[in-house]
Order: sequence, then structure tokens, then C-alpha cells
Amino acid sequence: MSASLTTQRSSRLSHPLFLIVAWIVAWIGARGALEQSVTVTWVRVLAALAPVPLAAIALVLLVRGARELDELERRIQLEALATAFLLAVLFLMTLGLLELAITLNRNDWSYRHVWAMLPMLYFLGLGLAVARRRYQ
Repeated sequence: MSASLTTQRSSRLSHPLFLIVAWIVAWIGARGALEQSVTVTWVRVLAALAPVPLAAIALVLLVRGARELDELERRIQLEALATAFLLAVLFLMTLGLLELAITLNRNDWSYRHVWAMLPMLYFLGLGLAVARRRYQ
């Protein structure tokens, strides 16, 4: 029974979705800690870096998972990533040029907000939807 419990925990920890959720929770916790102005600098740096290992592990597991996909699914994912990457470049270029033209509100358009929009270009934007539709 102990071995099966250990195996279940191990498989949960190696699952990308679990780590992605942990990454988001760590990011929310880091944001909360960083919004406290009374915290000492080394704690703020530690809080800022806390989500990084979880993100790195989750991304490595996603890449490993992509290697196990069949040929068609790999092609769909590659096309979705390529589309999302190009949209992200276009989005960031546009923001950069707009920032030169007008003052953008830092509460809406800073790095801490814009990075979270980039995965949406893959999942909710044109990336995955267009690629899946193309191969139906």
C-alpha cells in the first residue's frame, strides 16, 4: 500500500498539469508577497524567484510529453506554437511602438501582465484552434 501511494504521488508530481497549477499558485503567492512593501529585499528576491523552478520543470515535462505525441499531433502542436510565436512577436512589437507614441498604463501593460497574455495566443488565440481546424 505504501508503494502504491508513493507511485501515485510520483505520477502526480510528474504530470505537467499539476506542476502548471503549482506554478500559477506560486506566482500568485509571489505577487502577494511582492505587493507587501514591508518585506526585506532578500525575501522579495526569493519570492520573485520561487515560481521559476516550478515553471522550468513544467515546461521540461511539456516538451517531454510532446515527444510522445503521434506525428499528426506533433505537426498540429508545432504549427500552433509557430503561429502563437509570430503573434507574440507582433503583439510585443506593437506594444513597444505604442509605448514610444503614448504613455501606456503600467498597471495594464507591464511585463507582469503581458507575459500572462502570451499563452493565450497559443490556447485561446489563433494558434491551436487554426492548426486543429486545418487538420480536421
